Amino acid sequence: MNDRGSAQEQGAEATSDGRTPVVLVTGLDSEVVSRVGDALTADEPGVAAGTVLVHHDLSDVSDGRVARRMSWVDPDGRRRERTVGVKLAHGCVSCTLREDLLPLLRRLHRRSAVRRIVLTLDPILEPERIAWAVAEVVVEGMPGFVDGPASRDVRIEATIACVAEQDWLESATGDTTLAEAGFGPVDDERTLAQVAVGQVAFADALVVAGCDPAMRDAWESARLTAVLKRLAPHAPIMMELPQRPATPLLVARLLAHVSPTSRRGRVDAPHDPLLRGEPPLDADCGVRWMEFHADRPMHPARLHDAIDALLDGVVTARGRIWLATQSDEALWLESAGGALQVAHGGRWLAAMSDEDINSVSLERRAMGALRWDADHGDRHTSLVALVHRADVNEIHAALRSACLNEVEFAAGQDFWATFDDPFGGFHADPCDDLDPPVGDVVDAVTIIDHIDPREA
Repeated sequence: MNDRGSAQEQGAEATSDGRTPVVLVTGLDSEVVSRVGDALTADEPGVAAGTVLVHHDLSDVSDGRVARRMSWVDPDGRRRERTVGVKLAHGCVSCTLREDLLPLLRRLHRRSAVRRIVLTLDPILEPERIAWAVAEVVVEGMPGFVDGPASRDVRIEATIACVAEQDWLESATGDTTLAEAGFGPVDDERTLAQVAVGQVAFADALVVAGCDPAMRDAWESARLTAVLKRLAPHAPIMMELPQRPATPLLVARLLAHVSPTSRRGRVDAPHDPLLRGEPPLDADCGVRWMEFHADRPMHPARLHDAIDALLDGVVTARGRIWLATQSDEALWLESAGGALQVAHGGRWLAAMSDEDINSVSLERRAMGALRWDADHGDRHTSLVALVHRADVNEIHAALRSACLNEVEFAAGQDFWATFDDPFGGFHADPCDDLDPPVGDVVDAVTIIDHIDPREA
């Protein structure tokens, strides 16, 4: 096994800590994702030498099989490609990450010829989930490796989201499930909107696949741009036209314009600022961010009724909720198109011990101190919604009506506990838990038509 070369030997793409940079390329349109991925691995000036492309085709994941493709340009300038079948111990996306992708990233890091890794993601994969798995999921049992997450060896350099100009906004504001759209297994209840919005919101750069100029609706194109600039503020945008497809030089320039302060794989927490990257707050083509804040709790039944206001004419909504019946822990609400989910968002500072508070970030403690109430501490409700056809005043009115009134608020916690709570239980599918399984992760995978990563 070859030892990895020094950072200087790896060229400009290497990092000072020696980790291998990884570029995620994501999007619902697999053809555009493939073009951008190929451009990042081309043998042309401006493109990083030693780049390996990895793609997992998850169309048969429910049957326990995944096709993994690796592509690279050899020293003679010839593009080489190998596809292998990966048989999983359990047929799910989590197993693919845990059992094949994360160990593969660690192995590729050890190859001196590999200076950058490009992951072109299957349409059903969400880049935020990949980044979290790279940073947090412990990979165990790899001979010659210290147990730990893949982030010991690699880092997310950037995420590029590919957007189809003609139909992305329709996908991002509807309620069609992935299964109904022909993506993924039939038991995947996620919607196109959840995946499409998540891909763009996590992106550091965007590639918009433009339609034929003769077919373009100028207003709809401008509205799409307004949405993208608010979902991914400061992300450079490259327009790909039928007569000017993505080229290695154009994609390299796009990456070069990614801001040093961009998220680059950072996963936000529920108590982080809700308007990431300080997006424009003014309206453009009817598209705008709206904010809602309240310093008294919300009535669970009335909130349940008010949720409908966040699902019609809204691209996405997210925020923290102080629910009257659950005073110790914030609820996290997040929607995309016609789909919405509510989950636990972590304990309020006011419900923590001093020891727990000391482990919280200084930024969160500072924000909590600014809004601290003598009786209720940092408890509050903060929601933001990116609207494109909704009436902002109607959303405000619906959310305001869900807050406790003066009499209810004065009655106190014992009275609040008598409310019926439709948010009392949160379902979690065990297969979505990316904690490493007991035993040897690497041995749980069977490789058919084995590829030696050293050839990359």
